[in-house]
Amino acid sequence: MSDQIKEMAEIPRDFLKEGTLFLNRCTKPDKREFIKISQAVGVGFVVMGTIGYFVKLIHIPVNNILVGGA
Repeated sequence: MSDQIKEMAEIPRDFLKEGTLFLNRCTKPDKREFIKISQAVGVGFVVMGTIGYFVKLIHIPVNNILVGGA
């Protein structure tokens, strides 16, 4: 019974230890890396917005034909 309690207490302790090691290993991006990531995210927003616009552009006439302009 005592061993089970020790094992259950060890799980959060290991999680916190691994999390601390991970955070200590992480570094902030430098300016060039930040700009590169920002550009990639911006291009993704533009691409997804364009795709959404064209899907909506095609959906409106198709919907009007199917519904019959009610």
